[in-house]
Amino acid sequence: MSSGKQLSALLLLSTALTFPAAALAQSTGAEGPPATEEEVPDEALAQGVDAANDSVSGEIADQQATPDISIPGGTIVVTGRRNRDITRASPQVVTVLDTATIARTGEGDIAGALGRTTGLSQQGNGLVYVRGLGDRYSLALLNGLPLPSPQPLSRVVPLDIFPTSVVASSLVQKTYSANFPGEFGGGVINLTTRAIPTESFLTVSGSLSGDTETTFSPGYTYYGGDYDWTGFDQGRRSVENYGALQGFLDSGARINDEGVDTRAILHDINDPNLYLVQKVGDLPANFSAGLTAGTAFDVFSDGRFGIIATASLSNKWRNRFITKQTAVNEELELDTDFRELATDNRMLFNGMLGFGLEVGEHKFRFTNLFIRDTLKRTSLEQGTDFQDGDDELIQNTAWFERQLLNSQFVGELKFGKMSIDLRGGYAQTQREAPFEWKFEYVRTNNANDPFGDTYLNTLDPQRGGAIVSFSDLTEDLWYGGIDVGYEVTDWLNATVGYAYTDTERFSTRREFDIRASSAFPDAFGALRPDNLLGDALIDFGFDREAQLAGGLSPYELNIFETTQSDPAFEAALRIHAGYGKINIRPLDRLSLDIGVRYEDAVQSVDPVEVFAEPLNSGSGTLLKNDYWLPGATLTWELTDNLQFRASASKTIARPQFRELVYQTYFDPESNRQFNGNPRLVDSRLTNYEARLEYYTGGGRASVAGFYKEIENPIEIFTSFSDNDIISGFANAPKAELYGGEAELQYNFDLSDMGGWLASQQLVAVANYTYTQSNIEVGSDDIAQVFPFADQPASNFFDDGVPLTGQSDHLVNLQLGLDDLDRLSQFTFLLKYASKRVSSRGAGPLPDIIEEPGLSLDFVVRQGVELGGNEIELKFEARNLTGQDHEEFQTNGERRIEINSYDVGQSFSIGASLKF
Repeated sequence: MSSGKQLSALLLLSTALTFPAAALAQSTGAEGPPATEEEVPDEALAQGVDAANDSVSGEIADQQATPDISIPGGTIVVTGRRNRDITRASPQVVTVLDTATIARTGEGDIAGALGRTTGLSQQGNGLVYVRGLGDRYSLALLNGLPLPSPQPLSRVVPLDIFPTSVVASSLVQKTYSANFPGEFGGGVINLTTRAIPTESFLTVSGSLSGDTETTFSPGYTYYGGDYDWTGFDQGRRSVENYGALQGFLDSGARINDEGVDTRAILHDINDPNLYLVQKVGDLPANFSAGLTAGTAFDVFSDGRFGIIATASLSNKWRNRFITKQTAVNEELELDTDFRELATDNRMLFNGMLGFGLEVGEHKFRFTNLFIRDTLKRTSLEQGTDFQDGDDELIQNTAWFERQLLNSQFVGELKFGKMSIDLRGGYAQTQREAPFEWKFEYVRTNNANDPFGDTYLNTLDPQRGGAIVSFSDLTEDLWYGGIDVGYEVTDWLNATVGYAYTDTERFSTRREFDIRASSAFPDAFGALRPDNLLGDALIDFGFDREAQLAGGLSPYELNIFETTQSDPAFEAALRIHAGYGKINIRPLDRLSLDIGVRYEDAVQSVDPVEVFAEPLNSGSGTLLKNDYWLPGATLTWELTDNLQFRASASKTIARPQFRELVYQTYFDPESNRQFNGNPRLVDSRLTNYEARLEYYTGGGRASVAGFYKEIENPIEIFTSFSDNDIISGFANAPKAELYGGEAELQYNFDLSDMGGWLASQQLVAVANYTYTQSNIEVGSDDIAQVFPFADQPASNFFDDGVPLTGQSDHLVNLQLGLDDLDRLSQFTFLLKYASKRVSSRGAGPLPDIIEEPGLSLDFVVRQGVELGGNEIELKFEARNLTGQDHEEFQTNGERRIEINSYDVGQSFSIGASLKF
């Protein structure tokens, strides 16, 4: 290998930000294939190249491109003159994943790629935790602008709905700076979308995948509609298509009011296509397909205009055979013991249309993003209630639609030493879950019961039931901001800014329990659901004469609304924020980034009266707070290769809307119900960090220590109702979190070994995070949990226990072999997370523990040419260690499973073709 090529390799691979251009990836995972950077090369990547030092040749410098990053306050200020490596030169602690780094992980979505970053861990529902802190302590931005969440259980949008095809870079900043919003407990994740391609292109891609627990194995589903496979309903689930049901919901009447046509409503909701469970002998393989295109052309005398469009569709199946147990006492003697087979069919459609314009030093981008994430869920569970001695058979069918529509404008203007950033936009998220059905059949096992050995559903809470619910959530977010920066001198930069966000959410949930009077014939209870609630039996239930003619005692069918106290809520959060910060470089090797942010916020949650006669619910919330939030980071370059950082800041974490709304939602990922607490208050954090970073020509290493003190942290606690797990939220009095992290990245040039290794290099990336936390609970501390009276905090929290979601140990390891002359990669990826508390236990019961464990993945990417066109082939093997999902309670002597199931191994093959 030539010395120029060796030097090029060292430069290209000196940090986690830069891997070989040939290694830029096309994911072929089931979540939707992204395009490679070669397919969508950003103009900034082609033009924003800075040489690592003045002696580097232009040819090499051209290959060392800077990732496109768009954040509040403009571009990252580079503090040193000897290098342009963002991770090293930034005044804050940052990690940047460019397209090449994301490609190496082989992940099809951003959440998976971020889960392999130092100190970050991904939860099963696409939420990314920073240093063990829950998603409420993390902040997600798109091009420096906020995103609302379509998930009622999350403050930030789940990042697994962002395919890597739409992202140019992902920046993770772990130290607070005043240009970011104050809700910065653990860190910020900023996604930057692709801007201007350097050439016209068209890329078509697709993949097939499966796993050992699901693919070609038996599972359950229900018909639904003809277009369910796309994630779009054909209208069968649209409530407005059912006149009697929609008329009742619009009337302001209660379900048992005189004049409500119960019979007509029962006929409306009776559609067997939405609840009749069918067994599928062999579940199909997962598939995905994607199309990405772009073009650019010159405008004006020194401008360039670009258009990028991308769309993809994926369809994925997942089986989970879940063990669900509950305990009756702290000895963990069983109260219930169930086995559930849940089959999820997830359809993800995404599209992005972006326009970019560069004129001189000015850059403008107009980004439009649409994501629709639909989950069709079918489950059947069987188990025993040991308190009654009954066996129960329960079926659930549901359709969860999550949708995000986002339009935003970003203008980054430069006038000599002054920069002005203009940002604004609108986003809307929706979540709809129509016709969530639950049918329960009970076998009493009573020898004196003539039907004691038969599962019956007599539409009576004592022996079965039929419940249907409808939930709808819409959130609108308007946002805007301006940032002005000025280079006062070559050692002083100043930035001031203003930001405004206005968020409004409206959510409804109506749940109806269909019941029969006591004379309902037991024999009818043996009918399957479509006959039990069939039109004939509904009409028979309202025909007293026909009942008497049939020799039956008269009975009635009724509907009870279980959500009548609080069926609808509206919520709002308005924030005015201003900040000022300066970056001082009094010495060539010393810089101080210091600033303060002021935020004034009003957050409210109010019950909405949907009935003509108000219920005067007391479950509202009004939080009015303003904060001064300072932050400072000192960077000292001790030697040419070694630098020291220290930072301190104050930040906040507001309650999520969902945590405040006293309304029940089912989370299909954690397999449990959640209810909000309108008495929650803001959490306040004090943050400290110190770290050492060492850089060499072929890599880098760092060690860091951090400490956080949290006042009023919000924690999840769990209770049990029958065999259902109900989770709620409460403020713990105080908590502290501390730990350390280490990271090592190095690239070993194998050219000296000759042969086929002459063009190869070994890439090693390893990081480890150690975290400890504990909740502090005093004898006089009080917990406020609606609708109960204030009570000792010790009823919910034990002194000294860790925060929920925090693992003591996080480990990521990547070992890869790269060819520097062509696209050829072989990568092993190992990930480990130790046990963590997923929820506080109810009363004297121990906490619920999750054990993520150890997983090993293997990814192969190979480029070939066919007929003059570039083709990338890809193979993925995931979870080769067979790590299962384990969520349990243990008292040291006995263990019960709360939500445990086998995950299996998954495999994927795919290809992308570039024209």
